[in-house]
Formats: sequence, structure tokens, C-alpha cells
Amino acid sequence: MTRSGARGQGTPPTAVPRRVRRALRRSATVLASLILTVSGAGYLYTEHLNGNIEKGERSSGDSKARRSGANAAGQRPLNILLIGSDSRASAANAELGGGRDTRGNPPLGDVQMLIHVAADRRSAAVVSVPRDTRVDIPRCTDPATGETHPATNGIINTSLARGGAGCTLATWEKLTGVYIDHWMTIDFAGVVTMADAVGGVEVCVNQNVWDRPLPGVPGGSGLKMTAGTHGVEGEQALQWLRTRHAWGSDVLRTRAQRMYMNSMIRTLRDQNVFTDTGRLTDLAEAATKSLTVSEEIGSVRKLYDLAMQLRTVPPERITMTTLPTTADPQDRNHLVATGAEAERMWTMLRDDVPFDGAGATTAPREAADGDEEDRGDGAEPAGPAAPDAEIDVRVRNATGSATLGPVNGRAGDIARSLRAKGFARAAADTSGAPAAERTVVRYADAGSEGDALRVAKSLGVPASSVERSAGVTGVTVVVGADWREGTAYPQRPASGAGDLPRDADALNGSETAACMDVYGPYRW
Repeated sequence: MTRSGARGQGTPPTAVPRRVRRALRRSATVLASLILTVSGAGYLYTEHLNGNIEKGERSSGDSKARRSGANAAGQRPLNILLIGSDSRASAANAELGGGRDTRGNPPLGDVQMLIHVAADRRSAAVVSVPRDTRVDIPRCTDPATGETHPATNGIINTSLARGGAGCTLATWEKLTGVYIDHWMTIDFAGVVTMADAVGGVEVCVNQNVWDRPLPGVPGGSGLKMTAGTHGVEGEQALQWLRTRHAWGSDVLRTRAQRMYMNSMIRTLRDQNVFTDTGRLTDLAEAATKSLTVSEEIGSVRKLYDLAMQLRTVPPERITMTTLPTTADPQDRNHLVATGAEAERMWTMLRDDVPFDGAGATTAPREAADGDEEDRGDGAEPAGPAAPDAEIDVRVRNATGSATLGPVNGRAGDIARSLRAKGFARAAADTSGAPAAERTVVRYADAGSEGDALRVAKSLGVPASSVERSAGVTGVTVVVGADWREGTAYPQRPASGAGDLPRDADALNGSETAACMDVYGPYRW
């Protein structure tokens, strides 16, 4: 009892035996090593994925659309341009594209979709532009070669060969007046890789389809399937996305592409990929190998953050549309945007108006003069405008459209109106101007931005239609087909939520019953 009591008095009740302390130290060392190993492996894997990503310049063209202002909560819309390239630069792409003889040709952007996520992240809109749509392509400088391509009027899919995806982004900004935050491109091989990683996407045809060469009609994707719903992946998914003849037109091809995207979004949500580490890893590996992205989102962390923003939108609040077009009077094989209806769609995007009828019409504030945060192009904020009488203003008549001729005398009318308002140096530019669907006010450099905003305000032209351009000196007012009469820019009533043009061919993201009709000669 005494010896026992003595030992108890010499050892505090909370003391830990030496052998236990040694075991704990060993366990802690092992645990620390495990944590360091896992975190180190995670870092190395992240760096591996970052190394997979190819990046490029966000904009390589002469177009700087003004970024939308923030809403009351400080949120801004997010705009991403998705481009599908027909590049045959690699053996894999040449094989999948069936064009070994065109392997060295410049790439074309045959699939082009603008993904617009609302500022509140509760709705999204996707707008496709058919590849054969004729548009104004701005002056672009190819970042890879340094070659500068002059501004032109041509088919939108050729913009990719005039300065890469950055030129296609600038072309879209010029067409829409919408500031585009990022671009992503994917080629033939990338589509196959991503389709395999997703594991199959359901598509539907109402009749048996075989998209093959016919007498007098070469080409064809090779798509062959029976009527009904099928899961497509790999090369068959690429065939679906490339099919045109079997649907009957390029516009209908965009519908098939939008149906595929709808189905893929639903598939990914059903798979819960963001909570399934294995699936997320597979997709991350495939995506980083398949996509080329604009440099500001060129890391795994930024792409993941972007994906998390996109996944907050429920499928029933996603609306997929196509640009309203009509036959090009210059070439029956091409298309042009239908002025008023196309402009209504672009206005809804610029004002962040939901394409579906479920949301409130709450447009973000207009970017204020001198608001560097809102401009979005990284340049210095607009300085104060010079006195009106000292601003050099040129006015160009671009009122012609795809279906209407120009209105004579418009440049002179607007120039006289500006002089009456105190812009003593306003004058008509008689050098001629290509037709433009939309009126814009252009300025040459940051020093003249404030002047341009002042001129626009005096005419009633919205600040979202003020853009920087290397093709002008001072300030130039381009009077478009949307302003064919009067000296005050026509104020149009704001579009309400869901007020889409009749030719937008809207598809809801939750729609599962959509099926493609097959053009008669390609049925079997």
C-alpha cells in the first residue's frame, strides 16, 4: 500500500506513459507525412491539369464593347463565347473531319454559341449564330503570327482564321454590342474526348437518318441511326454535331447542336459530377486536354469557379435560341441577321433581360462615364469631354441593310443637328460606309472616349453603343439601319422577360421530348 501510494503521489494523474508518448509522436509524424504527401500530390495533379490547358488572347480584334453595369447587389452578367473549330491541323482532326486534303487550311469556326448567364445567376441564355451568316468582321491582328487583317464583311466562321478566337470574340462584340468576358474553343478530337468523358448524351430523330454523300451533294458527317432516342458518345457525338444536310439547313443544324447541349447539361447534373470526385477528375482531365481558353481563365481553379457559377442555373431557366436570319440577297447560300428582330435579342442580352418568362425584367445600371470598373477592357477611365465646339465629329451614312437600300442624306441631316446642338466641328463623311444594322458611336483612343459619350448622349444613342475602334479618328457616328429617319435616335420600349423574336427557335433546357426531323433524301 505504501509503495503503491508513493508511486501515485509521484506521478500526476494526467501524465502520459513514455511508451504512449512515443506512439503518439510516431502517429503524428505518419499523419503529417500523409497530409504532406496528399497535398503535394494534389498540387502536382493541379499543376498537371494546368499544363494541359492551352490559352490565347481574349480579344485580338478592333472592338471594345462596353461592359454592363452591376445590379443592385453588385453582380454582373457573365458572357462566354463557345467556338467549335473545324481545324484539321492534327492527324486526329484530319481523320475525324474526313479532310486530309485540307489539313493545312486555316480553321473555320463552324459552331458558335454565346452563353449568357444573368447577373443574379438564376437564368441563362444561349444564342447560336449559323456559320454561314454574313457579318462585319473587324480589323484583327493574329497573336500567333503578328499578321494584321483589315476589316471586312464576310461569313462569320472565317473570323477564326483572321486572328484566332480573339478575332471571333471581337466579331461577336461588333455584331451584338455585348461585352464578352471569355472564349473557349474545341476541335474535332476534343469533342470526341469530351463526349467519351461525359459517357453518352441522348439525342432523338423522328425518322431513320443517314447523312452521306448524294449525287451532286458531296460531304456528309456519316451519322446513321434509326428513328427514336439514342445515346451518342465519341465519334458519333461529333457526327451529330457536324450533320447539316440531313437536317436540311445550317439553321436546323444549330437546333440539333442546341438539343445536344441541353441533353449534356441534364446528363451532367444527373451524374452529380461536382460531388463525385472520380467523375470530376475524369471530366477535368478531358476538359483541360480538349479546350483552349482565353488567358484570363487559363487555370483549373478559374475554370472550376466558372463551372460552379454555371451549375447554379436550373435547366428550366436555360433558354437556347438561334439568331433570327434571312437569306442573304448577295448569295443565296448565305444568311444575314434580320435587323429589328436580331437587335431585340441583342438588346435583351445587353440589358440582362431573361429569355424565359419566369424572371423579372431588372436590367443592370448603364456603365457610367468614367467608371473604370464597369468598362471591363482594362484601359484607363474616360476623361472629361472637351467643350462641344472643339470635338471633331464625323457622321457616316450606313443605313443600308440586307433588305433595304440606304437613305440618302442621313449623314448630312445628323451632322446639321449636331452643329445646332453646339458641336461646331460636326461634318458628314462622304467617303462611304458599309451598311450597318445598328447605330454606333466610335472613338479612336481612351482620350476621346469622353467626347464620344458626350456626342452619343446628345443624340440619344445609348452608352452601350459607344465603342473604341482603330478605324476612326476623333469621334465617328455611324448611322445604322435602325435609324432611318429623324434627328433623335429612336427610343424603343424595353423588352420584357421572355419577349423573344418569333424566329428565335427557343428551346428550354429542361425539354426532353425534342426530336429532329430528317430531310427526305437522307432517310433510309
